[in-house]
Amino acid sequence: MSEFFAVYGSLINFVGINALLALSLYVPLSAGQLSLGNAAFAAIGAYGSAILTMRFNVPFPLAIAAGACLSAAVAMAIGTPVLRIRGIFLAMATLAFGEVVRIVAVNLAITGGAEGLIGIPNKTTALIIYGTVAATAYFLAVLGGSRIGWSFASVREDETAAMVMGINTTRYKNGSFVLGAFIAGIAGALYAHLNFIITPGEFGFSAEVQLLIYNIVGGTRSVLGPILGAFIITVLPEVLRGVGVTAGPLRMGVNGVILLLVILYLPNGLSSLFGQKR
Repeated sequence: MSEFFAVYGSLINFVGINALLALSLYVPLSAGQLSLGNAAFAAIGAYGSAILTMRFNVPFPLAIAAGACLSAAVAMAIGTPVLRIRGIFLAMATLAFGEVVRIVAVNLAITGGAEGLIGIPNKTTALIIYGTVAATAYFLAVLGGSRIGWSFASVREDETAAMVMGINTTRYKNGSFVLGAFIAGIAGALYAHLNFIITPGEFGFSAEVQLLIYNIVGGTRSVLGPILGAFIITVLPEVLRGVGVTAGPLRMGVNGVILLLVILYLPNGLSSLFGQKR
């Protein structure tokens, strides 16, 4: 077992981090909000926690919590004006916010500029990652069956009807946005302390697209979906490499085929297969 983890330890850790990031996007999607800013919130959590541990010697748990709270605070500040728009316009607005965060990180001295932060203490372990994923998934599963979760679903299905029913749609949309940012901040902070270095380019447009693919492939009707999607898309390149497919473009092509097949034949994601069987 120790030999297996020595070989695939990094992959196992990244599966957990990606699952947590996928769950962070799952929250606003469950309320019908197509946000493409969660990678930026992960960057805020990553840089915030890394700066605290490197420059101010803040204990690791406190730095993780501070990074997540910083992400949530930023989401709260921009949530009300941004969430007034819907659909593709909301996606573009949050994507623009992500680019602003990346450019700010590139140009600030405290974030290390384009070279990023180097020498981040390696504090994150697989136990911490998967313990956080399990706790987050359990919390979101319980939340989904609560009044808040049903309000999220009502806003997603028909916002106008939800307003007629007396649901404060603005409050619930903001709540989903902030909660997703908080989870993304935790994932970013754990990622920063898993690696020796973080750079602004790791939290750009491609990272946003990956989070969306995790949710589309896995499905957004249950907490299992994003986790399943993150596992498949993260592990697939290693599986393809094992069978001799080493060309990067070819592996990306396989990802594209999987995404297309899921969209065409399983619009609710791979997790819907479990419901059909049951």
